[in-house]
Amino acid sequence: MALSNSVKEKISIEVIKTLATRFESFPKDTSGNRNAPFHDAFLEAFSDKFANKVPDVQFFISLSSWLQGLNTTLGQTFFENIAHHLCNGEKREYTSKKLGNLQITKMQRDSISHIIANLSNSTAKPDLCSENSKLFHISGSPLVNAFNFSVDVFFENQDSIVAIELKTVKPNSGEMRGEKQKILEGKAALFNRFPDKKIYFYIGFPFDPTVGPTAEKTTSYNKERFLDSIINMDNFFDPRETLLASELWDFLSGDKHTMEQILEIINTISNTSFEDELRLLMDNSKRDNPEYLAQLNKWNLFSELELLEHDELLQRNLTERLRRIFNQSIFSPQGKYNWERYNQLKLMIRQCSAR
Repeated sequence: MALSNSVKEKISIEVIKTLATRFESFPKDTSGNRNAPFHDAFLEAFSDKFANKVPDVQFFISLSSWLQGLNTTLGQTFFENIAHHLCNGEKREYTSKKLGNLQITKMQRDSISHIIANLSNSTAKPDLCSENSKLFHISGSPLVNAFNFSVDVFFENQDSIVAIELKTVKPNSGEMRGEKQKILEGKAALFNRFPDKKIYFYIGFPFDPTVGPTAEKTTSYNKERFLDSIINMDNFFDPRETLLASELWDFLSGDKHTMEQILEIINTISNTSFEDELRLLMDNSKRDNPEYLAQLNKWNLFSELELLEHDELLQRNLTERLRRIFNQSIFSPQGKYNWERYNQLKLMIRQCSAR
């Protein structure tokens, strides 16, 4: 089933925001390059490899830095925000400064230590059911504070709690042991906090880099091959607690073909005309232009289409203060949609329609 218009719009706005900030920082030339003598010296050994491929090594260095920034944006912001939009979830932090520390029993902590030790020395294989049975039980054991932890994606259903830790597709070597310990501790703490609900805690990866870009669908995945490609991943994680590529996105939306729809939205917005199209939408004088309407439809900006549909009513009833709000740009230079403007004008439309 297709994503709702509301979710499509939220995803589109995340894409616009990401592209706007990356265009803003894209290297125009090498005049502002930071000094990188060691990079220059090492890259000299590859000068024959660059021939006819990279005409400007200094620009290549700048572009590499820019690409790393894009990777950081996707890993720390974009994927997380898209996940929240799909499942109506949030980032949740259980720390003394946020929601306060949760508690686990001493018996649970001992169980976690034994599980980690056995997985580390390979005397046991990861087994989700066995591990849960050691954590999910009520005992009279003394309580201790759980370690601080945050969850990238958290949502609460009537009978269950779902937590997902989103990771880059190439975690650092040795990271899996720490991630497993965090998830075990988090599951135990959440079980004590929500004793009447089932607890699910996953580690999620937004795509499978082991999938060939031409031989296989980019949205497909091979979990066994992927787990084997990450150092110690299959030593610590049961495939049943790992969500990968389209499996992750379908789980979040509760429907099929979600990753395909996300990529379709990105491909529609991400093109060489992006900056011109964004400038068109930031110019209120173009609201009567058919191209303006077409652009709103192309970018799934249904909230703005709603305002445009009531444009005549707005124009008749705008006070001086509301006219100033109406004349604000719908996007900031960084691509953030002006929700405050929309909400104020939407309220006015509702009030006028009720008269």
